[in-house]
Amino acid sequence: MQSVHPAEVFATQPLLKPRSHADMLHTFSDAELQSQGSPTTTPIKLRAVSYLAPNWFEFYQAVVSSLGRRLQVETQLVQAHSDPLHDPLLEQDQWDLAFICGLPLVRYQRMAPKQLRAIAAPIMQASRYQNRPFYFADVVVKADSGFHSFVDLAGATVCYNDPGSNSGYYLLCDRLLQENAPRFFSSAMQSGSHQHSMRWVLEGKVACAAIDSTVLEQECRLFPELSGLRVIESIGPCMMPPVVLAQHLGEALIQQVQAALLKPDVLLQAAMNRMAMERYAAVTDHEYGAIAQMFDVVVNAGCAL
Repeated sequence: MQSVHPAEVFATQPLLKPRSHADMLHTFSDAELQSQGSPTTTPIKLRAVSYLAPNWFEFYQAVVSSLGRRLQVETQLVQAHSDPLHDPLLEQDQWDLAFICGLPLVRYQRMAPKQLRAIAAPIMQASRYQNRPFYFADVVVKADSGFHSFVDLAGATVCYNDPGSNSGYYLLCDRLLQENAPRFFSSAMQSGSHQHSMRWVLEGKVACAAIDSTVLEQECRLFPELSGLRVIESIGPCMMPPVVLAQHLGEALIQQVQAALLKPDVLLQAAMNRMAMERYAAVTDHEYGAIAQMFDVVVNAGCAL
């Protein structure tokens, strides 16, 4: 793929300004709920968690708030501080809804196959996403570096957000297997987040990183200084992180939540537009099988950064 500036990969959209976590957390009061009339189902508190990049958290709050309005239930959303595979609340089936990457989802479902169900995933507006719930792992370097193709990175340094990340780690490992070069980079460091990885590349701490394309696009909208990055290859496409529901909600409520996402209200549609998102598409667990297959290939090959 030809080297491109991140700004050329997506169309600029109005910004969702970052706010504090306390500002983002919202629950509906009893008065708010009563003002909306009789609920369509027994009132509950919809407990939601995001395991994804925090620069999408405000959008996920808009999603959860929309579900509260549509279903007339109290809601709560928190940003997880642990991997979903090591979250005791998830293990105890305490979450009703989760925003989660496809890879940890399929890995978790191998341990608890009847607990969670993928129901919807975002379709982004940019043409590169082919009107499908796809994203890419964008390999970024400093714009003024001498790297112009993936093979130029042989012997360079790399960072990754998390060793369990699909976009930041495993898709990159799968790319190395395609190059028949499982020991491609000179060294690899964990940054802790996609946001840190981008800044490590910009600061020259490492030569490159693989970033979730939708996280990269949003971060570049929020922080213009990231124009100093350049995408030299896009790995994928891969299925977008889905909205998943706990099976304990029951089939009727699961169908109501999915319908609310597929036909968003005005406020949620506005939030989707600000994130350069076209719509939600219905998805099933089966569509994430390719991620599980890729993971198994990488693990069985012993490939690591």
